[in-house]
Amino acid sequence: MIIYSRYLIRKGYTAFAFWPLIFIKERAKCTPILLRHERIHLRQQLELLVIPFYILYFLEYLIRRFQYATWREAYMNISFEREAFAHEKDEDYLRRRRLWAWTRYVRKKTRTD
Repeated sequence: MIIYSRYLIRKGYTAFAFWPLIFIKERAKCTPILLRHERIHLRQQLELLVIPFYILYFLEYLIRRFQYATWREAYMNISFEREAFAHEKDEDYLRRRRLWAWTRYVRKKTRTD
């Protein structure tokens, strides 16, 4: 289910997934790429039984903040985000995605964009 919100989305972001919902900034364009990105996060959340996903996401963000100069670089290098960004343009990815696919991105070469 998609919910459009004026207040829940932080500045600098367009959307976020919070099982089982996708929240999108009120005036943002809801593109297929954006939806696929957030649906990848929903799948990650489901396979980790939701709460552990958020714990791991937060812990990895803290680790990445020590590794990178900016919050944006830290965010872009979280394994969950790396998987989502890597496959958001692939229409068939969620059909063939393997369980725990995000783990392949924990030590993979870093993103800088």
